[in-house]
Amino acid sequence: MSGAAGRAANESNVELSVIMPVGRRHAPDIGALYAQYRAGLEALGAPYEFIIVLDGPRPDIAAGLQRLLAAGEHVSVITLTRGFGEATALMAGFERACGRTIVTLPAYHQIEGAETVKLVRALGSADLAIGRRWPRAGSRFEGARRKLFHWLIASVTGQRCNDLGCGARAMQRRVLEEIALYGDQHRFLPVLASRHGFRVVEVDVRQSPRDRYQGGYPPREYAHRVLDIFTVFFLVRFTKKPLRFFGMLGASTFAVGAALVAWLAIDRLLFLRPLADRPALLLSSLLVVLGMQLFALGLLGELIIFTHARALNDYQVAEVVRYGGTTTANTNSAVL
Repeated sequence: MSGAAGRAANESNVELSVIMPVGRRHAPDIGALYAQYRAGLEALGAPYEFIIVLDGPRPDIAAGLQRLLAAGEHVSVITLTRGFGEATALMAGFERACGRTIVTLPAYHQIEGAETVKLVRALGSADLAIGRRWPRAGSRFEGARRKLFHWLIASVTGQRCNDLGCGARAMQRRVLEEIALYGDQHRFLPVLASRHGFRVVEVDVRQSPRDRYQGGYPPREYAHRVLDIFTVFFLVRFTKKPLRFFGMLGASTFAVGAALVAWLAIDRLLFLRPLADRPALLLSSLLVVLGMQLFALGLLGELIIFTHARALNDYQVAEVVRYGGTTTANTNSAVL
C-alpha cells in the first residue's frame, strides 16, 4: 500500500499507530521532523496513523501543527490540560491508538527518520524493540554519565540496556495493555516489559546529526533519576513479594535495636550503670519499634497482593502443546 493510501486509511484497518509526545524539549520546526518520520513510515507500506500528544499547551509549535492539518496530513493532535509528564502523554496517545503495533518517536531530532523501519521489522522476533543510537556522538562527560546510569540500572534490576534515553521504540500493542506508565517510567519501559516476560531487543539505529542538547541538567534532575531507579528496583523485584523487601529492612532494623537494648541491659545489670539520660536507650527503643512496623507493613502488603493475585499477570505464554501433537505458538510472546 502506498504512503498516501496509508495516511488515508480509516481506523478499522490501521496496522501501525505512531505516538509522538511533545514536552518541554521539542524540535522548533515540528513539520520538518514529521516529514522525516513520515518518509520512514511510508517505506513500511502499511496503513498507519500519527498521533501527536502535547503535554500541556504548546503555543510555540501550534502554528506548525496547524500547517500540517491544513495540508491534509493524517495527523491527530491531543492536547493535555497541563504538563503531566511524557509517560502520561504516551498513555493518553495509546488510549486513542487503533493499531496492533505501537511506535513511539521523540519530538526532537534523535534518530534518522528512515531507521523507524528497523524497529518495526525487529518485532518479528520480539515484543518490544528499543533503539540504540550507534555510533553515538557526544562528549566524554555525557558518555561517562550514560555509562554510570546504565550500570546502576543493570545492578539493581539485572536488565542490561545501552540507551534507555532513546525515545524511538516499537512494540506489540499488548505491551502497553499490560504495563501502565506514569511519572517518568517511560524511560524504564524495556525493564518493566522484561519483568513481565516480554521479549526485548535493542536495535542499532543511526543517530541524527542534530541530536544535540545544549542545555544543562539541574541537580534536582539527577536526584529524580536516582529516585526513579529505586522505584524501578522495587517494581521489578518486590511487586509481588513486598515482605521480602520490608521484612529484610524490618528484621535488620529490629536486630540492631535489639542488640543495643541487650547491651544496655547487660551494662545496667553487670556494671550498674544508670540508664537515665542515655540517648542510646531512646535510639534502641526506636529501632525496635521501627523494625516491627516495617515488618508489619510487609505483611500488610502480602495480604493485599494475596487478595488481588488473580488480577496480576506477570507472565507471557510462548507455546501451547496439546494432545495429539498439535502445537499453538504465540510468536509475539516471551519465552518463559
